[in-house]
Amino acid sequence: MIKAVICGACGKMGRFVADCAESDENIKIIAGIDKINSGSDFPIFGSFNDIPADADVIIDFSNPALLDDLLEFAVKKKVPAVIATTGYSDAQIKQIHKAAESVPIFFTFNMSVGVNLICSLAKKAAAVLGDSFDVEIIEKHHNQKIDAPSGTAIMLANAVNEVFGDTMNYEYDRHSKRCKRPKNEIGIHSVRGGTIVGEHDVIFAGRDEVITISHSATSKEVFAAGAVKAAKFIVGKSAGIYDMNSIMSFN
Repeated sequence: MIKAVICGACGKMGRFVADCAESDENIKIIAGIDKINSGSDFPIFGSFNDIPADADVIIDFSNPALLDDLLEFAVKKKVPAVIATTGYSDAQIKQIHKAAESVPIFFTFNMSVGVNLICSLAKKAAAVLGDSFDVEIIEKHHNQKIDAPSGTAIMLANAVNEVFGDTMNYEYDRHSKRCKRPKNEIGIHSVRGGTIVGEHDVIFAGRDEVITISHSATSKEVFAAGAVKAAKFIVGKSAGIYDMNSIMSFN
């Protein structure tokens, strides 16, 4: 039985993770970390220092501000971490990769298996279509989401950009521009409204034809289920960075 701790346990995603784990006989939530204890079936602590010593893995759905404490604890105690929080800066992403030199870390911008599948499909499409098609990414989320563009949109853009040798520039806003669209560009657009869980479209626009690869999440449970799957996978692994491609063969 894998003993897991949820960071951000009393948030919406933390509760979804707890629900998913409850129906899985191979993992058990033994504690949670949160500044506000709104009640749960397991003890809630306010600090990483209070986490039980026998924890096997941390599942993090919290806030980028907690990254330093999370990584310090994971490295010091040699506890694997599943980092599912979004909105990290480039410097923080480098911190995550540095910590992964000492402890196994599962890190992805999106825990959905479906999203990781369309990421793989977008790479294949870019490789086949080449630079004769313009690439635009549209992401839609609820009106409470803080970061924009979404981490998933960046992940999709990075996947396409990798095909072109990381030569593409990301354009987030064209309202002040008065020029034709350059070829070495990936447009990324954000929509915030209502209770949209998450929708992503990767558009390949060519001469007289358009190809769109889409994913729509109707519940946040898909992300929680992915996080639990990742937690079970990463326990016992050697130090390094892991993601959904480590679990599922998309290539």
